[in-house]
Amino acid sequence: MTAPAESQALLLRLLDPANRPDPYPVYRQILASGPMHLPENNLHVLSRFADCDEALRHPDSCSDRLKSTAAQRAIAAGEQPRPFGTPGFLFLDPPDHTRLRKLVSKAFSPKVVRALEPDITDLVDALLDKVADADEFDAVADLAYPLPVAVICRLLGVPIADEPQFSSASTLLAQGLDPFATFTGQPAQDFGERIEAGLWLRGYLRELLERRRAHPGDDLMSALIAVEESGDQLTEDEIVATCNLLLIAGHETTVNLIANAILAMLRHREQWTALGADPGRAPAIIEETLRYDPPVQLVGRVAGADMTIGQARITKGDIMMLLLAAAHRDPAVAERPDEFDPGRASIRHLAFGHGPHFCLGAPLARMEAAVALSAVTARFPAARLAAEPPYKPHVTLRGVARLDVAV
Repeated sequence: MTAPAESQALLLRLLDPANRPDPYPVYRQILASGPMHLPENNLHVLSRFADCDEALRHPDSCSDRLKSTAAQRAIAAGEQPRPFGTPGFLFLDPPDHTRLRKLVSKAFSPKVVRALEPDITDLVDALLDKVADADEFDAVADLAYPLPVAVICRLLGVPIADEPQFSSASTLLAQGLDPFATFTGQPAQDFGERIEAGLWLRGYLRELLERRRAHPGDDLMSALIAVEESGDQLTEDEIVATCNLLLIAGHETTVNLIANAILAMLRHREQWTALGADPGRAPAIIEETLRYDPPVQLVGRVAGADMTIGQARITKGDIMMLLLAAAHRDPAVAERPDEFDPGRASIRHLAFGHGPHFCLGAPLARMEAAVALSAVTARFPAARLAAEPPYKPHVTLRGVARLDVAV
């Protein structure tokens, strides 16, 4: 096991913006180092595929951060560990997680997702029509971003006209998922801005909720209000927290999936040409992108009891940071792990998680990506990368800020 000082130095390199365009050499070093333990931070960092997989599946692996030693220490010091109030169900454990996820899952059932495909196809076609006569377009601003935003707004009942208001807030909150405090023991510099953005967004959702009470629609927020008013164990705070979670998670990750796939194919032009000629290749492109350059690079869990994951003995209350981006390139599960090869015999990844927290929106994200990628490669067969893309500041939800494509 790597010494704590050496481990922390490697982890700080992950936080360094200079490594955002290509963090994979750092992940490779961490993977080679094996499990890391930083006792002063009550932190274990796992990077091997088998260890991350086991930690996600382990019955004592918790998502509620209040169960961590660090959170309990903060509470004892008089700090407020949940400044936004009730968290989204992604950060809860059973029975609350089970209850809330069950209520929301109907909106993401296979039947509902399949019914959305014609609308998604029309949205993609309309977006590509707008840039059809241009010499160049930004694959993020012109396709990867507006598509998931439009879909999640429609599902939740959030007016798409309000999107500019909440997009900057959700971007700040997405950056709040970065493990700055976990790795360093210190709050991030923009912590105050994130608190302000989070409170604003919840206030916005409360106002929208009141409008939906007065004028219900055919959307998830209206459906959750109906459940609340029937007395089925759902509070207003839980509705706001759930919609807040879905609004942020429902578009940021899918934006990155679509953009990362476009970038990988433009760097491997044979894949762009092949998908343009055969839309049936889209699922393999998507799964390999999720392995090779995942939108969610890492996730955290808390040990709900003393446990052993691989070689790591983990004390109850310790945080486990699972480096999925490193695990996906573990030579134990992927031959030629650093190559983008959608034709590989077996594509294994943990991009949507495992166990009770498996991503609720996985079928929808896969469908949106399949429609978008098939359409853009068919529409622009001669496309090429116009410039190396700049990256967003996020570590956890990694993706390009813009992606200029010459057509």
